[in-house]
Amino acid sequence: MKLDNGTWVLVLDGTKALILENATDGANPSLRVLRKDENEATDSRGEATTSPSHDQEDPRKNTANVNHATTEQGFVEEMAEWLYKAAHKGRYQKLVLVAPAKVIGTLRAKLHKEVTSKVVGEVHKVLTSHPVDQIESIVIAELAAA
Repeated sequence: MKLDNGTWVLVLDGTKALILENATDGANPSLRVLRKDENEATDSRGEATTSPSHDQEDPRKNTANVNHATTEQGFVEEMAEWLYKAAHKGRYQKLVLVAPAKVIGTLRAKLHKEVTSKVVGEVHKVLTSHPVDQIESIVIAELAAA
């Protein structure tokens, strides 16, 4: 599969999201950033949930991990809602999802049928911390192999 001009690529991991758009043709795709989001939710103690927990013996940390999972799901749900609004406004016609399988599963469960009808490909990888040029190369290679 090739990335046609105007195809959006959602790169998501539960704590970060990038919306990229192919600004050129399918033969030589060039992704540009349209939107960048970070999950800045906090847990019940007011601490950021995006920092990793290394102390599994502390019950407060376990609570933070539960809250972290909940806020990650909420972030994914927010992205699903934003994609619906953008689709409803006709801002994109094709969408590629790039996220770990678990996140894609959560996202797909929340996507409106108007959005799912626009999904043309999936890449099950965590790429949110990669530079855009590397995301572009990996996504192109993965879609070509599919």
